Amino acid sequence: MSENILTAKTIELNQSFQSKEEAIRYVGALLRDHGYVNEEYIDQMLEREKVTSTFMGNYVAIPHGTEDAKKSVLETGLAVVTVPDGVDFGDGNIVKLLIGIAGKGDEHLEILSKIAIVCSEEENIDSILNADSKEEVISIFNEVN
Repeated sequence: MSENILTAKTIELNQSFQSKEEAIRYVGALLRDHGYVNEEYIDQMLEREKVTSTFMGNYVAIPHGTEDAKKSVLETGLAVVTVPDGVDFGDGNIVKLLIGIAGKGDEHLEILSKIAIVCSEEENIDSILNADSKEEVISIFNEVN
């Protein structure tokens, strides 16, 4: 994974949220605050969640914007947030790992496939959730290359 797509600046460990909306806004703000998206993208992430849940199983959710959100993406990037106590994404789906995506053009497809590879292994998810440092999280994602 490219150096500037996932950086320590867009990783937050051991967070806690009362709702999935709060969690999605937090992930979106990380992307916004580091220049990957503009403010509208966060609302489009919430809109996407209303249409279909971004919960993927294995305690993972991948919040991202709607198709219309592409114009709100300034640069391709990821935000990773761990939530050890979990946050309810509805229907009993508990999320402990949030991976926010902003993809320029079709770059999100390549990123999604790398995320799918990492998250298909439960031990990778456990390693991310138990990581003591942001660098540890980056190295788990970099192993996919």
